[in-house]
Amino acid sequence: MAKGKTAGKHESAGNSAHRNKKVEIPHLISPSAKIGKNVKIWNFAYVGADTKIGDNTKIGSLAHVDYNVVIGNECKIEGLAYIAPLSRIGNNVFIGPSACLTNDPYPPSDKMVGVTVKDGAVICASSVIKAGVTVGENSVVGMGSVVTKDVPRDSVVFGVPARVVYSRDDYDSRKDKWNNSGL
Repeated sequence: MAKGKTAGKHESAGNSAHRNKKVEIPHLISPSAKIGKNVKIWNFAYVGADTKIGDNTKIGSLAHVDYNVVIGNECKIEGLAYIAPLSRIGNNVFIGPSACLTNDPYPPSDKMVGVTVKDGAVICASSVIKAGVTVGENSVVGMGSVVTKDVPRDSVVFGVPARVVYSRDDYDSRKDKWNNSGL
């Protein structure tokens, strides 16, 4: 590994004199945030005031979880994701890298509304979710999608603007086929 790179969450991988020293990797968590059991918050992430994060949730490097956000149990928020104030995220939700949940449908305005993501939903990389939208239970938002309307439960949406392309059952079948393809 190149000098100066990090190996793991808190270890330095520099020259041998420093290899066994622990290095604190910073992140900023508001003192008023409520963090559940076994939560992992990675390098340079931000968690805002009055945010609640459920048990066994992971927040990736450089993620920004703003103030007054609620995140359920067993969630995974990947690096560089932005979770806007007032967002509500259920249990067992995956939010991919660079996904953006917004809270102002007509910026800049004085009135804000968060995004609601129901249990079991998947939001893939670089998707943008408009303020006030609900992403339904067990639904999937495909990578790079722009979601401007509510996503029905158990559906998969793709595109700009996002539209329903197939069911969650079809998605899971395709995912299983991919996982077993030997590639």
